[in-house]
Amino acid sequence: MATATADKNVEAKPRQSGTKNDARRVRRNGMIPAVLYGAGLKPLTLAVDPKQMKRILNSDSGHNTIFDLSVVGDTDSGKAMIVDWQHEPIKGSLLHVDLKRIAMDKLLQVGVPVVIKGEAPGVKLQGGILEQMLREVEVECLPADIPQSLMADVSNLSFGQTIRVGDLPHDDKVKIITDANQAVVHVTAVKEVVEAAPAEVAAEGAAAPAEPEVIKKGKQEAEGEAAEGGEKAEKAEKSEKKK
Repeated sequence: MATATADKNVEAKPRQSGTKNDARRVRRNGMIPAVLYGAGLKPLTLAVDPKQMKRILNSDSGHNTIFDLSVVGDTDSGKAMIVDWQHEPIKGSLLHVDLKRIAMDKLLQVGVPVVIKGEAPGVKLQGGILEQMLREVEVECLPADIPQSLMADVSNLSFGQTIRVGDLPHDDKVKIITDANQAVVHVTAVKEVVEAAPAEVAAEGAAAPAEPEVIKKGKQEAEGEAAEGGEKAEKAEKSEKKK
């Protein structure tokens, strides 16, 4: 298992929090807003380098990377990791990050990605399709023992078989929190996906005669109204003759 700990140093600057204008001012200066919390200490509002945050997020250990954080003019320095982040929806630029203080001697829970390894015989030889239902697993361990990923080896996965969370190999130092019975990946039939469309078409075809019935009903109602109008006219004519 590879560790998520990385020799990275991040320098943050204190910032004024409150309005959106303050956040825009931080971004105009080439930084992005950040919040640091955890370890029972007072939360700090900071400004950090977005390029450095992106390099961490794009590294092998991703958001589970543990780095050294130092705050300019403050004694609050130590290990930290990114626990949440926000992107601009169109350009994709990083807008904000949440940082958490990390104590290397205390257990923490993090999400670890599941990576598929190998080629399933159920796909290659039996014509099935490989479907991954779970892409991240929640684990608990010490910060130095966080795995970069958990491997799901499908090399022996035949048609109809499933790999579950409990089947994923992991270090004894790592405790998996996610339900062991939850399915991670399986090989299923192509027809389950392909035949859904004809079934929908057939259902629509069965409902098609409803339109003529509505038209027929409307026609009958119209004829009824005409007959009723004729009776009223005939009564009126008889009444006139009596007069």
